[in-house]
Amino acid sequence: MTDYIALIHKDADSDFGVSFPDFPGCVTAGATLDEARAMAAEALAFHVEGMVEDGEPLPEPSSLAAIMQERENRDAVAVLVPTSARLAKAIRVNITVPEDTLRAIDRYAEQHGLTRSGMIVAAAKRLIDAA
Repeated sequence: MTDYIALIHKDADSDFGVSFPDFPGCVTAGATLDEARAMAAEALAFHVEGMVEDGEPLPEPSSLAAIMQERENRDAVAVLVPTSARLAKAIRVNITVPEDTLRAIDRYAEQHGLTRSGMIVAAAKRLIDAA
């Protein structure tokens, strides 16, 4: 299990925003601090899962000192978010998807900081878990 630093930001008129300096584009938010922390764990898990499935290497966790050297990070609260990145072998599959559905998948994935594969796997897991 590896821990990564998440930065929690709060403006007076907004929810708690969460970002991961080691994973640009991996962001989330929550109405409360507890919700933001829970959403951070979920967002990181999906992001890492997508990277593993796409065969992308995971970055080494940055140190708190390195992250806080950046001026824009100094107003945030740093928290550790564990990830249990399962390094199971990713298997490439070929699926057939209607073109408009694929565009919608790609659009959603991009808006939520996910890869196409990560988004499809997350959606499939939610369906399986709900069954």
